[in-house]
Amino acid sequence: MEILRIVVTGNVGAGKTSFIRTISEIDVVDTDRRATDELVEIKANTTVALDFGRLTISPNQSLHLYGTPGQARFDFMWDILIQKAHAYILLIDAHRPEHLRQNRKILHFCKQRTNIPYLVGITHSDCPGAWEAEDIALGLGIWDDSVPFVTVNATEPVSVRSALITLVESLTDCYLHHS
Repeated sequence: MEILRIVVTGNVGAGKTSFIRTISEIDVVDTDRRATDELVEIKANTTVALDFGRLTISPNQSLHLYGTPGQARFDFMWDILIQKAHAYILLIDAHRPEHLRQNRKILHFCKQRTNIPYLVGITHSDCPGAWEAEDIALGLGIWDDSVPFVTVNATEPVSVRSALITLVESLTDCYLHHS
């Protein structure tokens, strides 16, 4: 069986754990722990190592989904997870523009370690004060149209599936152009 490893990354509260829980066909393995610092204002629990879920996409192919912690102090896990990934999704919570700097650091971190396809998933776009995709792209320093941007509701299976389809299609396109 072919396994495609997808990393789901982004800042705290962007929806990484929800994204994986929404689509995984197995009980998600997680390392959520009670938040004990300023994160309590955003969420009660936070990922401290990784989340893991699986989705079969054909009889001979499955996606293994690895969610990273959002906090920079756990960046050693970002490094471990991104090294063997085939692609990644950077989730951005559009209603918290103050997190854009952290997301830019995460993107830079991933791009320094690997050159694999990725997409930007914009969550919480229906919240007051949410930024538009164009503003987020500029904030991330993405100047061209080569990176897909998709709106994602991390708790809606159809939305999560659509984002994964877009990512797998870009992964397939990448391999076709390099063959």
